[in-house]
Amino acid sequence: MADSVISSKLRKATNVFAEQHKVSRSERGEVLGSKGGFRGCTIWFTGLSGAGKTTISFALEEYLVARGIPSYGLDGDNVRTGLNKNLGFAQEDREENIRRVAEVGKLFADSGVVALCSFVSPYNKDRDLARQLHKEVGLPFFEVHVSTSLEECEKRDVKGLYKKARAGLIKGFTGIDQPYEAPINPELAINTVNRSVDDCVQQIVEILQTNEILPRSVVEKVIDLTVPEESLEKAVAEAEDLPSVEITKLDLQWLQVLGEGWASPLTGFMREREFLQCQHFNCLLDDGVTNQSVPIVLPISTEDKEKLASCKQITLRYNGVAKAIIRDPEFYEHRKEERCARQFGMFNDGHPYIKMISESGDWLVGGEVEVLGRIKWNDGLDHYRLTPTELRAKFKEMHADAVFAFQLRNPVHNGHALLMNDCKRQLVERGYMKPVLLLHPLGGWTKDDDVPLSVRMEQHKAIMDEGVLDPDSTVLAIFPSPMMYAGPTEVQWHAKARMSTGANFYIVGRDPAGMPHPSPPKQDIYEATHGGKVLEMAPGLTQLEIIPFKVAAYDKKAQAMAFFDPHRREDFDFISGTRMRGLARSGVMP
Repeated sequence: MADSVISSKLRKATNVFAEQHKVSRSERGEVLGSKGGFRGCTIWFTGLSGAGKTTISFALEEYLVARGIPSYGLDGDNVRTGLNKNLGFAQEDREENIRRVAEVGKLFADSGVVALCSFVSPYNKDRDLARQLHKEVGLPFFEVHVSTSLEECEKRDVKGLYKKARAGLIKGFTGIDQPYEAPINPELAINTVNRSVDDCVQQIVEILQTNEILPRSVVEKVIDLTVPEESLEKAVAEAEDLPSVEITKLDLQWLQVLGEGWASPLTGFMREREFLQCQHFNCLLDDGVTNQSVPIVLPISTEDKEKLASCKQITLRYNGVAKAIIRDPEFYEHRKEERCARQFGMFNDGHPYIKMISESGDWLVGGEVEVLGRIKWNDGLDHYRLTPTELRAKFKEMHADAVFAFQLRNPVHNGHALLMNDCKRQLVERGYMKPVLLLHPLGGWTKDDDVPLSVRMEQHKAIMDEGVLDPDSTVLAIFPSPMMYAGPTEVQWHAKARMSTGANFYIVGRDPAGMPHPSPPKQDIYEATHGGKVLEMAPGLTQLEIIPFKVAAYDKKAQAMAFFDPHRREDFDFISGTRMRGLARSGVMP
């Protein structure tokens, strides 16, 4: 009879022998998740009840899985309803609870999964045991102390447990009548007061990346290549003494894109390895998969290449002024026809960007870049040119819980406004309290018949001033990238770059980044719906939700913009950016 009674003093088996796996961790890592490599580890969240352990843990799980990193959250309450349902809260049961969870975490980690364990685990010796179990088999273990104070936890008291413990209805409650031993030397301590969950998650992600658990591509950290103000004078003095090459206005625009971090994790103009990855896979593949569908390269002439080939550092000048230093430059052939065929699907000098490529240098130079101060254009619009870091701060200041971005190179028409306002409505219906629109017109080079940037910005501002778009939930800023008119290939770049601002939704329009074919017969280069379809499948963009474009037109019966109803086709008048530009040029009111 006594043998059938479950007690906390469990009998140990003496006839058990560990078996060796036939599959190595590295082999497991290559097929698990979408980011090749073994990433198994255990992250142990400890802290008082209500500190935010599970909230952070589950948010981190969501973040990692969305980026192709397999992970699984083990929560104290969940485990006690299954694996540990036979354990109570006496000290020996608490010890056994933690030991079992540590063993489970170790198995998850050994399989290549990031195990996220959220347990009060009040005693140092139990957490030390969990660490030791991992250390013995060579698995990484990270202790994260969610150090929210008892006072704050009692204020939150989401489950009402502190109130019951104070009333004596719950005995042995940690922090009230049982001690909590704070970690002596955790890998990370997080105080959640006045901190967003996303901030806490990023803090852990950066620790994991520093310890080479996660690839650099997973870290949503903007890589700003601008020399800090305190080092600028010294860097400029160095640049003045270096061999230099003159760059074009187009090159300077791409330098601004790199310098401000829009192309993170790129640290400079592409080297040949990065260029080939971009051309053949639309991604950067080193240290994880990062979508990078367009090459960011610096063409130079044969004469400049021969002059600079032996240099270890080069200064880039625009109109004679030093703008950046390239370190350890690498020169490689600029295969223009192949580049264009892969990027645009054609090689036709009637295409304006292809024409610029054809006329550029026969060599490309890549290397790490240091930008000598913030690039400004002094055109009265620099205050709109917010960097990704500045936009993140702006959204935080606005308490945005969702950011949806809209890319455009034309004036906003009522169809666009209908789409953007409908997107906001959808997000509110999904439970978001403060969705913010990033109205983000492209501000780099555009073809000659596009509306000038200054005119577009004036029109965008008027749209907001008149309340067509809510100025309290809209941020108007300039995206510094040049326009390439490369269709579905380019639209991936537009979406990826907005991720650096913290945007998590992206509105894709009809025929994004497209243009008419330069040769007869009259037709578009790209099929109008392919941009949206490609975005939904593109690697490296899974954390960005794509909001597909609904076809909007002027409803002549309702005398207002509406979403097109194919059953009333004759009632709708269709508009487009091309048509709007034509009306504006001819002075006709739409």
